[in-house]
Amino acid sequence: MSPDTATPASAGLARAILVGVDFGGSGHFDPTLDELALLAESAGDVAVARVIARRKAPDPALFVGSGKADEIKALVQGHQAEAVLFDQALSPAQQRNLEQHLGVAVADRTMLILEIFAARAQSHEGKLQVELAQLQYLSTRLVRRWSHLERQRGGIGNRGGPGEAQIELDRRMIGERIKAVKERLVKVKRQRRTQRKQRERNQTFRISIVGYANAGKSTLFNALVRARSYAADKLFATLDTTTRQFYLEDVGRSVSLSDTVGFIRDLPHKLVEAFEATLQEAADADLLLHVVDASSPVLQEQMAEVQRVLEEIGAADVPQVLVFNKFDKLEATQRPRNLIDTIELEAGLRVPRVFASALQGQGLDELRRIITEAVLGTLAERLNALESAPTVAAAGSDDEVAAQALRTGTQHFLA
Repeated sequence: MSPDTATPASAGLARAILVGVDFGGSGHFDPTLDELALLAESAGDVAVARVIARRKAPDPALFVGSGKADEIKALVQGHQAEAVLFDQALSPAQQRNLEQHLGVAVADRTMLILEIFAARAQSHEGKLQVELAQLQYLSTRLVRRWSHLERQRGGIGNRGGPGEAQIELDRRMIGERIKAVKERLVKVKRQRRTQRKQRERNQTFRISIVGYANAGKSTLFNALVRARSYAADKLFATLDTTTRQFYLEDVGRSVSLSDTVGFIRDLPHKLVEAFEATLQEAADADLLLHVVDASSPVLQEQMAEVQRVLEEIGAADVPQVLVFNKFDKLEATQRPRNLIDTIELEAGLRVPRVFASALQGQGLDELRRIITEAVLGTLAERLNALESAPTVAAAGSDDEVAAQALRTGTQHFLA
């Protein structure tokens, strides 16, 4: 357990205790809880303490067991916390029992992500998709949280609006609302299908930017099309798909470039399902720019999670270019001499990789050339040339050290 220091800037935010449980290799476990802390920050909470528990299996009643629950309760009281956030999914009974035992609001990772999506969705379609995912989540637990309808201020510990206490959320009402939202989303999907057909008639080459949350997708999008989409150093800064025309001088034509929602570990299946209309942009693309945070210590897991979601939405076979973004954050010994190379994905498939810094503009010219070759249909020639190029780095040199450090970011694909 390690405390976090709340700064004056966190005044007015809900104070939260973060909890992670290590079940000994069954599923992903983050020993630092750093990503959960970022999620909490994105939801308007501030972490004041972190608790790590180790168990062979979840406790049926309290998930962490009565002893650890008592320890968390003492921390809640000592830090005057308003919420406890769990890095794993809780059952409805576990959540209810924990709230009664701890005396504060309890949320799991799924609920936290849904809260962030509810606060960030801007378009009519995005709001409908988030509402559907929230309703489907709530349908499994009888709790009175309609936080997507009204929210007085940020934070897990301060949910709800003036009339919420009078609303009786039973399964029948939720079921009726789910049906109504689904009907409205059918119309949205029909409109998107019409737009895609129009682009197909115009023979528009479609590119979608995908990647793990906070990898810098929106920053890259803005740098390529000189747009002003919102971009921030936080998880899920943008949710709604933005599409712009991107002019390629060497081709003398424009292509369609779309910035999509970021993926994250344990992204709720219902949320992926609800965002089907938006994520369809990636599945229907002619090329994917898979943006990776090259400075992340867990980039292997993040890349694997993106690949998993791409497979889930039917986009696994769409040609990819890996963009190792935030190149400027790498140590000098980790930077390769060439900004373009290839890496091997699953089943022996090799794809081009570009090292770039969307923020500083490094590698963007190389990325534009790769995109141009994809549009012209000559990317295969580039791949062959890269694979047959002689190795410049000598064993033990700085370039070889850098190459080895970067190769470790893709070893999970080579197993």
